[in-house]
Amino acid sequence: MAGTDRRNEFEFKRAPAVILCEPQLGENIGMVARAMSNFGLWDLRIVNPRDGWPSEKAVATAARAKVVIEGAKIFESAEAAVADLHVVFATTARPRDMFIPVIGPDEAAGQARAEISKGNGVGFLFGRERWGLNNDEVALATAIVTLPIEPAFASLNIAQAVLVIAYEWRRAAPDGPLPFAGPDAPAATGGQVNALSEHLVKALDGSGFFVSPDKRCSMVLAIKTMIHGAGFNAQQVRTLRGAIASLAGHHRRDEDLK
Repeated sequence: MAGTDRRNEFEFKRAPAVILCEPQLGENIGMVARAMSNFGLWDLRIVNPRDGWPSEKAVATAARAKVVIEGAKIFESAEAAVADLHVVFATTARPRDMFIPVIGPDEAAGQARAEISKGNGVGFLFGRERWGLNNDEVALATAIVTLPIEPAFASLNIAQAVLVIAYEWRRAAPDGPLPFAGPDAPAATGGQVNALSEHLVKALDGSGFFVSPDKRCSMVLAIKTMIHGAGFNAQQVRTLRGAIASLAGHHRRDEDLK
């Protein structure tokens, strides 16, 4: 989905940190940075990246998410990466025998919004590509966040998991409307919709659609119910009436040719 407007500056609003524990591939770090930038997250913390830092592969796959890549902080342990945070969410698809609440990403995003509004630091902890987080890392969390994914294939790429969390974070914003809306069109009035249904019924009568007089009443009622329940706007009603008129005209011309 292309739509970057380079005239816009990145807004450094208060937002959760994204903590990656021992990521193996620079490409995955770059894709995480891109996902974060898409939804206004900028605080990337990396614990012991396998291939070192900085990473040319991360930069190459970040797709101009320079603000995240250039600001990334490197830590030697997950404990150090979350030391300044008040609330930490550990993301995992595996069940844990631990007394930690388990919530979904939407609930986690709502809680993160509430905590940040109080001035508290919040972070989302993500594990390794091959086997995720270990129990000691999960124990650092206030809550576990898991996604409603298919149990038979529960493995997510790190960037995919970050994208879901980042999306829910953005969606939970009280001032986060969609960037653009479709064209406004006034809703059709009851009179306009009724005229449409009458027009259609008249055209169907003329075409011989109602072959059974006994069923005509119930069929007309069904047609009117469908039309009135469709939620048409005024332009759609005009378009449909034009289409009905055109089809009825073709029918009349066909009859004249016989």
